[in-house]
Amino acid sequence: MSEASQTKRTARPGARPLATHWRRLNGPARLAGVDLARGLAVLGMFAAHLLPDSGPFDWGTPATWIDIVNGRSSILFATLAGVSIGLVTGGTRPLAREAMATARGRLAVRALLLWVLGLLLWATGVPVYVILPAYGILFLLALPLTALDARVLFPLAGALALVMPFIQVWLDAAPFWRTDEGRAVATVLGWHYPFPVWIAFVVAGLGLARAGLRRTRVQLIALASGAVLAVAGYGADAATGADEASEVFSFWGAVWTARPHSSGLLEVIGSGGFAIAVIAASMLVCRTVLVWVVLPLRAVGAMPLTAYTVQLLVWAWVATAVLGRPDDLTGFRDLEPFIPLTLWTIVGCSAWALLIGRGPLEWVFDRASRIVREPSAPDARAAQP
Repeated sequence: MSEASQTKRTARPGARPLATHWRRLNGPARLAGVDLARGLAVLGMFAAHLLPDSGPFDWGTPATWIDIVNGRSSILFATLAGVSIGLVTGGTRPLAREAMATARGRLAVRALLLWVLGLLLWATGVPVYVILPAYGILFLLALPLTALDARVLFPLAGALALVMPFIQVWLDAAPFWRTDEGRAVATVLGWHYPFPVWIAFVVAGLGLARAGLRRTRVQLIALASGAVLAVAGYGADAATGADEASEVFSFWGAVWTARPHSSGLLEVIGSGGFAIAVIAASMLVCRTVLVWVVLPLRAVGAMPLTAYTVQLLVWAWVATAVLGRPDDLTGFRDLEPFIPLTLWTIVGCSAWALLIGRGPLEWVFDRASRIVREPSAPDARAAQP
């Protein structure tokens, strides 16, 4: 065997992982549009955390356009949680009984890990409302719904969206939340993203997965429906929405608002529609040559938990080193961290996805969830989408 042949043969194993990781990120089994939407959600949350408050969105004032990420990025994140749950529990058709039990068990393990990780990130002192505790609870609440199909899930999501904002105002008014115990419970529950309302977004995402996000018709209908809901919610708020004083002192004012993180009826309709439209638009974009242009964003979306967590850990480390404390929000924003953190996240996720593969936290969560054993082969067969 020649030296050249030996070199060629030994080079192949080194090349295989790159090819494998490329296929994993770009293969037909992966929904590139979902990764793109996740990447946009993660970077939108970066912007909401790290950029100075620009005031309410105004088409005529470009400086306020960054307000589009406030609240909407986290709602997009929650809706995508529903999509992910739907995909791992069968796609367009729910898994068979025992396979579904395994999938639910693994999702429950991930939910617990998300909740624990969220509390650990909260303990860093970084002054953001960490979404992961709420995310874990939403995962658990969605598990009984995984046997339903899109014809049930979409009406259920609509009913929750219309009813729960009224109940949420009543829940938020309880004096308990103003006690030390109440504030501790709010942290544990991730109450800034209250699950009684936010489960509507997860159910909507689960419905999208059951409807068949790969289908062009579903993507177009979702885009149009989401746009209509967004216009209806934000339009009603612009025309008749409550002002900030009414939100505080009036039950109806607290309900009839689209203010970010209000969980008001108009926010649920408008931002929920926005999330559906972004997911559908991302799927349509990834049907074109632009799928390669947005590859770095898709890499971020392939490891959203890692990207989100590392951002907060870097924040805590830099703020402590430079400012002496991690909870100085204004001081940290004055360091203008958004662009460097965003660029390093995009570059780092792209390199990791292509050279190493699955995100580190995604890998750990997957391995941990496998303590729930798969059923025997005949029971594990699932109906394919």
